[in-house]
Amino acid sequence: MDNQITFDDFLKVDIRVGRVLEATEFPEARKPAYKLKIDFGEDIGIRKSSAQITVLYNPEDLVGRRVMAVVNFPPRQIGPVMSEVLVLGFSDAEGNISLAAPDHEVPIGARLH
Repeated sequence: MDNQITFDDFLKVDIRVGRVLEATEFPEARKPAYKLKIDFGEDIGIRKSSAQITVLYNPEDLVGRRVMAVVNFPPRQIGPVMSEVLVLGFSDAEGNISLAAPDHEVPIGARLH
Protein backbone atom coordinates (compact mmCIF):
# COMPACT_ATOMS: atom_id res chain seq x y z
CA MET A 1 0.00 0.00 0.00
CA ASP A 2 1.36 3.36 -1.02
CA ASN A 3 -0.96 5.46 1.11
CA GLN A 4 -0.14 4.15 4.58
CA ILE A 5 -0.59 6.48 7.54
CA THR A 6 0.84 6.39 11.04
CA PHE A 7 -1.17 5.75 14.18
CA ASP A 8 -0.64 9.42 15.07
CA ASP A 9 -2.27 10.36 11.74
CA PHE A 10 -5.28 8.19 12.62
CA LEU A 11 -5.59 9.84 16.04
CA LYS A 12 -5.96 13.24 14.34
CA VAL A 13 -9.27 12.16 12.76
CA ASP A 14 -12.03 12.62 15.34
CA ILE A 15 -14.87 10.24 14.42
CA ARG A 16 -17.89 10.32 16.75
CA VAL A 17 -21.32 8.74 16.94
CA GLY A 18 -24.30 11.07 16.84
CA ARG A 19 -28.08 10.81 16.68
CA VAL A 20 -29.99 12.40 13.81
CA LEU A 21 -32.43 14.97 15.16
CA GLU A 22 -33.72 16.28 11.85
CA ALA A 23 -33.51 15.20 8.19
CA THR A 24 -34.98 17.32 5.41
CA GLU A 25 -34.88 17.45 1.63
CA PHE A 26 -32.06 19.53 0.12
CA PRO A 27 -33.40 20.57 -3.32
CA GLU A 28 -30.61 23.12 -3.87
CA ALA A 29 -27.91 20.42 -3.85
CA ARG A 30 -26.29 19.49 -7.18
CA LYS A 31 -26.74 15.78 -6.40
CA PRO A 32 -29.74 14.47 -4.43
CA ALA A 33 -29.05 14.94 -0.71
CA TYR A 34 -30.59 15.57 2.69
CA LYS A 35 -29.82 18.27 5.23
CA LEU A 36 -29.15 16.72 8.63
CA LYS A 37 -29.00 18.05 12.20
CA ILE A 38 -27.07 15.61 14.36
CA ASP A 39 -26.63 15.58 18.15
CA PHE A 40 -23.10 14.59 19.22
CA GLY A 41 -23.70 15.05 22.93
CA GLU A 42 -22.72 17.63 25.50
CA ASP A 43 -19.06 18.14 24.47
CA ILE A 44 -19.65 18.69 20.74
CA GLY A 45 -23.32 19.63 20.55
CA ILE A 46 -25.60 19.74 17.52
CA ARG A 47 -23.94 19.97 14.12
CA LYS A 48 -25.30 20.31 10.58
CA SER A 49 -24.36 18.26 7.54
CA SER A 50 -25.42 17.36 4.03
CA ALA A 51 -25.49 13.72 2.97
CA GLN A 52 -26.06 12.10 -0.43
CA ILE A 53 -28.04 9.18 1.00
CA THR A 54 -31.40 9.66 -0.71
CA VAL A 55 -31.50 6.30 -2.52
CA LEU A 56 -31.31 4.05 0.55
CA TYR A 57 -32.93 6.31 3.17
CA ASN A 58 -36.05 8.44 3.65
CA PRO A 59 -35.87 11.53 5.87
CA GLU A 60 -38.41 10.19 8.38
CA ASP A 61 -36.40 6.95 8.77
CA LEU A 62 -33.22 8.88 9.60
CA VAL A 63 -34.59 10.73 12.63
CA GLY A 64 -33.37 8.97 15.76
CA ARG A 65 -30.81 6.91 13.86
CA ARG A 66 -27.20 6.74 15.04
CA VAL A 67 -24.56 7.80 12.51
CA MET A 68 -20.79 8.18 12.52
CA ALA A 69 -19.12 11.38 11.38
CA VAL A 70 -15.79 13.16 11.28
CA VAL A 71 -16.31 16.12 13.59
CA ASN A 72 -12.95 17.92 13.30
CA PHE A 73 -12.92 18.96 9.64
CA PRO A 74 -13.33 22.69 9.04
CA PRO A 75 -16.89 23.70 8.04
CA ARG A 76 -17.58 23.50 4.30
CA GLN A 77 -20.13 25.49 2.33
CA ILE A 78 -22.41 23.22 0.28
CA GLY A 79 -24.86 25.45 -1.55
CA PRO A 80 -26.81 27.35 1.09
CA VAL A 81 -25.79 24.89 3.86
CA MET A 82 -22.66 25.14 5.99
CA SER A 83 -21.72 21.50 6.56
CA GLU A 84 -20.00 21.12 9.93
CA VAL A 85 -19.33 17.35 9.96
CA LEU A 86 -18.72 14.60 7.39
CA VAL A 87 -21.21 11.77 7.79
CA LEU A 88 -19.58 8.42 6.99
CA GLY A 89 -20.83 5.53 4.90
CA PHE A 90 -19.92 2.87 2.36
CA SER A 91 -20.83 2.63 -1.33
CA ASP A 92 -22.80 -0.41 -2.42
CA ALA A 93 -22.35 -2.03 -5.87
CA GLU A 94 -24.41 0.76 -7.49
CA GLY A 95 -22.62 3.57 -5.66
CA ASN A 96 -25.44 4.24 -3.16
CA ILE A 97 -24.26 5.21 0.31
CA SER A 98 -25.02 2.96 3.29
CA LEU A 99 -24.42 4.75 6.59
CA ALA A 100 -21.76 3.60 9.03
CA ALA A 101 -23.03 3.10 12.59
CA PRO A 102 -22.15 1.05 15.68
CA ASP A 103 -23.87 -2.33 16.05
CA HIS A 104 -24.67 -1.79 19.73
CA GLU A 105 -25.85 1.09 21.88
CA VAL A 106 -23.00 3.45 22.72
CA PRO A 107 -23.18 6.92 24.28
CA ILE A 108 -23.90 9.78 21.88
CA GLY A 109 -20.59 11.54 21.26
CA ALA A 110 -18.50 8.40 21.78
CA ARG A 111 -15.25 8.42 19.79
CA LEU A 112 -14.16 5.74 17.33
CA HIS A 113 -11.03 3.87 18.50
